[in-house]
Amino acid sequence: MLDKPRSSRKSRVEWPTVFLVILCYGLWAFAGLFIWPAYPVFALLLMGVAVALHSSITHEVLHGHPTRNALLNEACVFLPIGLVWPYRRFKTLHLRHHADERLTDPMDDPESYYQALWRHEAMPRWLKTLLRINNTMVGRFVLGPWLSSIGFVAGDVKLIASGDRAVAQAWSLHLAGLAIVVPIVIYGFGIPFWLYILVPAWLGQSMIAIRTFAEHQWDENPEGRTVIVERTPLSFLFLNNNLHFVHHASPTVAWYKLPRLFRERRDEWVRLNHGYVFPNYLAMLKAYAFRAKEPVAHPVLRATPECGGASAWLEKRRADQAGQSTSKIPAE
Repeated sequence: MLDKPRSSRKSRVEWPTVFLVILCYGLWAFAGLFIWPAYPVFALLLMGVAVALHSSITHEVLHGHPTRNALLNEACVFLPIGLVWPYRRFKTLHLRHHADERLTDPMDDPESYYQALWRHEAMPRWLKTLLRINNTMVGRFVLGPWLSSIGFVAGDVKLIASGDRAVAQAWSLHLAGLAIVVPIVIYGFGIPFWLYILVPAWLGQSMIAIRTFAEHQWDENPEGRTVIVERTPLSFLFLNNNLHFVHHASPTVAWYKLPRLFRERRDEWVRLNHGYVFPNYLAMLKAYAFRAKEPVAHPVLRATPECGGASAWLEKRRADQAGQSTSKIPAE
């Protein structure tokens, strides 16, 4: 078993990340104020890049960067230029996702793209079709932002209506940020808000969808569920999370330290994640541009809701293999 690297937190401030925050918001503002009047298409594209970078920085921040102060870190990404995801909701859900024993489990992993079979069978045909298209790389790029955003917002509306105060507070803070961002876009930049939604906001999420498309797959071994994409010109935009297995193994390590960690122990990382490796995203696109990489229904989760998720299935399987089955969960 590969030892997980320890992060060095000697410095109180990780300045590369601070400068990155300044770069991100600076690019967004510069594109809106100075490029939009003369080159509107180019400005919208640059703002889409800024939105994608902001998403990557938000991911970095929720893992405890760039300072030791959680509120100060949150302030670094307070302005939600991507519009949709409240920081505190993203933080709560993503940290739950980092329970590697439950990765990809649609019952337990909030970032799983799988559906439990019983839930999938109850869906209308049109939704099944959309989800099947969404499991192709081109489909994830085009449809992914809309499906995930609509589903997320609808779910949170139900939670707020049921009295979940933490979710309501997260959205209150998010709306306060939007109260700054939206007037800047409309009156400061002069960009129609519908156009901002259709290009920078959508494009930014679509760029991130390139990274998240194959980040995780079901495997009986938790170590085999997380991908390594070795080389990509998008590594800076993704803050090196193409080396996603390395990040999951050492989630508190700063983004700019991940490549060195990978290079120093490359063969060990690849062995440990059971060879779930792509050389680059082009290879992934060639293989899965219009072909679904994974089924929509989870490969092993065939149980009813009362029986638990894929993690429960795996626990039963392991117990059966040891001759000590203690569960009556129907696996198939």
